[in-house]
Amino acid sequence: MEKRRRMLRTGPRRAGRCEPREVEPVSEAPQQEAQEADGTDGRPGPVIALRAGAGPRPLRVEAVPDTARVHAVPGVPEVEVWPGRPQPLGARFHIGPDGLPGTNFAMWAGGAEAVELCLFDDEGQETRRLLTDQTHQIWHGFVPGIRPGQRYGYRVHGRWDPWTGARWNPAKLLLDPYARAVDGEFALPPEVYAHVRDWPEPEVADTVRDNRDSAPFVPKGVVVDDRYDWSEDRRPKTPWADSVIYEMNVRGFTKTHPGIPEELRGTYAGLAHPAAVEHLVRLGVTAVELLPVHQFASEDHLQRRGLANYWGYNSIGYFAPHAAYAASGTRGQQVGEFKRMVRGLHDAGIEVILDVVYNHTAEGSELGPTLSLRGIDNRGYYRVQDDPRRYADYTGCGNTLAVVQPHVLRLITDSLRYWVTEMGVDGFRFDLAAALARSMHDVDMLSPFLAVIAQDPVLSRVKLIAEPWDIGSGGYQVGAFPPLWTEWNDRYRDAVRDFWRGAHPDVRDLGYRLSGSSDLYAHNGRRPYASVNFITAHDGFTLRDLVTYERKHNEANGEDNRDGTNDNRSWNCGYEGETSDPAVVPLRRRQLRNLLGTLLLSTGVPMLVAGDEMGRTQGGNNNAYCQDNPIGWVDWSLLEDRPGNEGWRSLFDLTSRLISLRRRHPVLRRHAFFSGRPQHPGGLRDLAWFNTRGREMTEEDWYAPTATLGMFLSGRDIPRRDRKGRPVVDDSFLLVLHSSSQPMRFTLPGRPWAKEYEVVVDTALEDQSDGPEARYPAGGCVTLRGRSLMLMRAVPVGRAGVVAVP
Repeated sequence: MEKRRRMLRTGPRRAGRCEPREVEPVSEAPQQEAQEADGTDGRPGPVIALRAGAGPRPLRVEAVPDTARVHAVPGVPEVEVWPGRPQPLGARFHIGPDGLPGTNFAMWAGGAEAVELCLFDDEGQETRRLLTDQTHQIWHGFVPGIRPGQRYGYRVHGRWDPWTGARWNPAKLLLDPYARAVDGEFALPPEVYAHVRDWPEPEVADTVRDNRDSAPFVPKGVVVDDRYDWSEDRRPKTPWADSVIYEMNVRGFTKTHPGIPEELRGTYAGLAHPAAVEHLVRLGVTAVELLPVHQFASEDHLQRRGLANYWGYNSIGYFAPHAAYAASGTRGQQVGEFKRMVRGLHDAGIEVILDVVYNHTAEGSELGPTLSLRGIDNRGYYRVQDDPRRYADYTGCGNTLAVVQPHVLRLITDSLRYWVTEMGVDGFRFDLAAALARSMHDVDMLSPFLAVIAQDPVLSRVKLIAEPWDIGSGGYQVGAFPPLWTEWNDRYRDAVRDFWRGAHPDVRDLGYRLSGSSDLYAHNGRRPYASVNFITAHDGFTLRDLVTYERKHNEANGEDNRDGTNDNRSWNCGYEGETSDPAVVPLRRRQLRNLLGTLLLSTGVPMLVAGDEMGRTQGGNNNAYCQDNPIGWVDWSLLEDRPGNEGWRSLFDLTSRLISLRRRHPVLRRHAFFSGRPQHPGGLRDLAWFNTRGREMTEEDWYAPTATLGMFLSGRDIPRRDRKGRPVVDDSFLLVLHSSSQPMRFTLPGRPWAKEYEVVVDTALEDQSDGPEARYPAGGCVTLRGRSLMLMRAVPVGRAGVVAVP
């Protein structure tokens, strides 16, 4: 994936180790300020740099405060920290010993020498309390009087020796990895870096410790009241084969919706608003797949250009809903607002799937900021190279989480279970899932992560979607994930794009993709719904841009159009960009209908991207990860009743009609792969392919140049039974795809396939609202217009039709 691989540049790297030395004062530079800044205990702290030469010597660290009693937060009794409990991790409010309410704090910090709990009042005044109790490398303590809404963080003490991967720096306030809510925004001034960010020698900058306090510049965790009544919630539990996924950004989907009150736009509450839910229900989708809603941060290079990480693939808090998406507040209110959003979508029969980023964090490479895990235990949380100063980067984002470590695996699985059991979500799409499936180095389908998921009584029951690749060696794993998992099928995307732009000489690959990609998934007990079929995703062109641009136009990203993929497999229909040319506009809209028809009539699980159903454009930007503006938002004006919008309203109507057709006909929602054989004596083959002459395809036909393919689906030969054991029967359909620009006469299969054919969908027509009109006898011919798709119901021989049993 090309998305947001905008890691902090690591600069030139040198082989070998370096000799430590004391840093000489540097005048008129921020580094001088760093050297003279007070340490966390009020004494001047040393700044150590390393130069090329022999190995490192031990480095002095700041002294640890020797008392557990410090000034109390206003309103909090001045008491010592009680031992508390090591479980559960995080900050959990409850009634403690002697019936006193308070909060138990627990955090894993394996190699740390000391851990300070830092509490903040409303004015930002900090109170530190030393956690003196440790159980199995978990530092813990119970603080009476600490209630929900309290802001907190940690300072962790240990060695500063980047050459061995030790990057402890107690001057940096750290976010609790288990924080349920986060208050404040992530800015990235020099103070939030554990090293001196702007050191004049870039090759050793990450080895120079910065002792300035980061607390004023970083968000804080928030103690949350987890109580919520889910008793009236009813999860839709939509079977995989019946699912239609709608990928969206919470902010972008709601930001300009005219039916949502302005104060709720861009928020969880906005997505739960009846105006937003109504659109989803009218469209007919069964699940929303939300771009990351874990607390995330914008990268330094974006902030310097006045941009922000809009997509959110830069997580830093795996338990906290992103605070900027909350309309009700950020002192824990965002948690309740998210739950109410899930509840509202469930009430409408819509599942909630989260796009999750457990492969890397917002701390980036060794030159990135220290926000949480790096300062807690760098080597304990991240994969490092043989040179432990450097990270193993399988993600293109600077770091990779060490999922093989038990505490990291626990962090991920605890987070997943939390979102299911306490936040109500129904499944997950795992960004760069191959990185999570790596054992020590290689991708391993018996890896600890996949093994734990498979046996977990909670996680094994929810929807699991893999983005089955990463950027490391051997990272492309489409078709390799085990049962329980579905996968984003990029081979479907490429085959369909290539067919409709006329780039394939034959239809061999297309046949596999239309019928569920059995070549990829028909093993290990997997089913056709293991394939999540998509033509567009958040990463790349929108559907409208796919037929409008052949070149990316990413100038607004500020990277001189170097970012984003050049492999778009798009066709602009003869003109680059928007035009009113009467020869181009109808062709583009027909191509949109062709692409949507193909997607929603293919076997597998279709995924739409928000706005594609009504012609949303990003102006040719195929990497809009930093465009939190109209480029990235859904344009709801496309559905307004005004001249020029008729085509977009009809596109929405066609999409809704296709989804409804799919929902009504089980022959389009296969639970098992096609066998190419009858399911009962006297039946038809469940799947048959036809050439333009109305004859079944031969091996020679599959290899011959052609732009036309007929696919016959027998509704009387579905290998499936209903809940009472009765065979499921349905109408039969003939789907014909024709990607040539020239009209084509197609001979319809004769008896015994059908008596006649009734047109259900014809993408050559701008308006599909009137329904089918044309009927053709079996064995007769139908003329396909250039670049069009036609779906026809096959009327059985001797019967008027078959009523589908869903």
